[in-house]
Amino acid sequence: MRAGVIRGGKAGATLAAWRATIARALRRIGAAIVLLLLAAGLALWWAARWTPDRAIYPTQGVTIDARNGDVHWGSIKAAGAEFAYVMATDGSGGIDPKFARNMAGARDTGIQAGAIHRYSLCQLATDQAANFIRHVPRRADALPPVVWLDYDDRCPDRPTRALLLSELATFLAQIEAHVGKRSLIAPGPAFESDYRVTQGIARTIWLRRDFFEPDYGAHPWAMWQANDYVRLSGAEGTVGWNVLRPQGEMR
Repeated sequence: MRAGVIRGGKAGATLAAWRATIARALRRIGAAIVLLLLAAGLALWWAARWTPDRAIYPTQGVTIDARNGDVHWGSIKAAGAEFAYVMATDGSGGIDPKFARNMAGARDTGIQAGAIHRYSLCQLATDQAANFIRHVPRRADALPPVVWLDYDDRCPDRPTRALLLSELATFLAQIEAHVGKRSLIAPGPAFESDYRVTQGIARTIWLRRDFFEPDYGAHPWAMWQANDYVRLSGAEGTVGWNVLRPQGEMR
């Protein structure tokens, strides 16, 4: 009996020790998860507020589209935006439903604004130019238009570089004749890597990279979208935050 009690006592002590070890491990894991969540929350809080140093880039602005809801442009201006680029048209038939309202709101608040066209690889340049010309009026006080170049899951086409450059040149010629200004081109990193658009099209360039200055163009950027996660009280969701190179020219 005594030997059985001893063996039972040792087994109980061993089980208790394992339970204590598991409990300590779970507490450590829980503490680590809490720390990770706090770090992630702090990173998101920082990302939502970070903009480049104005001592280096004094002229800064926003990118706005319909996902930002009914924008309160006074709040956007108070946040430090001196200019705005507003999503306008998409391919040969798309139009941002908030475009006209956003352009008018920006101008009424004293923010200079320009239109963005999202270029499609699946549609003819002339059809896309017609869509832009139909919806974007010619205004002397507007910023030069921007051609947004990126891949789109809705479009599987991947034309040759020669065909893309030819079509893009046609599109630019037609919209520039309409607005009376040369456009900017804004290729994403993957698009530029595949098509080297900044090497083949002689236009001022707008590059995109969050938090770190981009260097993927064939020549220096004039505008940089530095943070696509900025949150402002005057807009729903996130906005793109952009800076001009001090010595860059947009016209």
